[in-house]
Amino acid sequence: MALSIRQSEILDIARAEGRVSVEDLAERFGVTLQTIRRDLTELADAGQLERVHGGAVLRSGVANIGYEQRRLMNAASKAAIGRCCAALVPDDSSLFINIGTTTEAVARALLGHRNLTVVTNNINVANILAQNESCEVIVAGGVLRRSDGGLVGDLTTEAISHFKVDYAIVGTSALDADGDLLDFDPQEVRVSRAILRQARQSFLVADASKLERRAPVRIASLSEITRVFTDRPLPSGLARKCAEWGTEVTVCPPAE
Repeated sequence: MALSIRQSEILDIARAEGRVSVEDLAERFGVTLQTIRRDLTELADAGQLERVHGGAVLRSGVANIGYEQRRLMNAASKAAIGRCCAALVPDDSSLFINIGTTTEAVARALLGHRNLTVVTNNINVANILAQNESCEVIVAGGVLRRSDGGLVGDLTTEAISHFKVDYAIVGTSALDADGDLLDFDPQEVRVSRAILRQARQSFLVADASKLERRAPVRIASLSEITRVFTDRPLPSGLARKCAEWGTEVTVCPPAE
């Protein structure tokens, strides 16, 4: 499919923001809603986007979006979530931080903390926190996934089992209406499960775009999470479930 200039720009916006809405695009390009709906349908038919109510999102399902693309998506929201999460982590504490671009935002927000011990299977997190001389960084060994700097596999899971920390800070690739955290790589999921088992409290950091994505492997339920940090209020049904489970929800809107 040969994309029009407008469709190429729509795809660029979706890659930067994770999703696009019909109304916003119509206003941005000065065209009718029907024109935008036709563009989105053609992009969906070409396998570039996935239609959702009111707009479209980047396609996902059985394979994750590339790391560099994920790193740029919703960057302001991830930074806000990172600051909110870090604000609830006291000095003199121990943490697990797993793989993900939002957990990396938390690591950057922890650079001013003192006397932290951080165990991570994320090479990027280790490199970020190496700048904090008051932070001891322990890298859980394993097989290096070159695409995103993650360490996965049985060696990583085994290394995690030797620690018991105050906080686990985890990300997820998708979050469904049942409150299940989902991901793509079974090896990574096994590590994330081990991290949650070995922490006294668990924090999930996930922007709202994760509610519009799908992934095939279940990590855990929000019922097992102490607190969720996100950039927009959860849908009412999921918010009610969190209240029933005792899972706290902190909304961290991005700075204007």
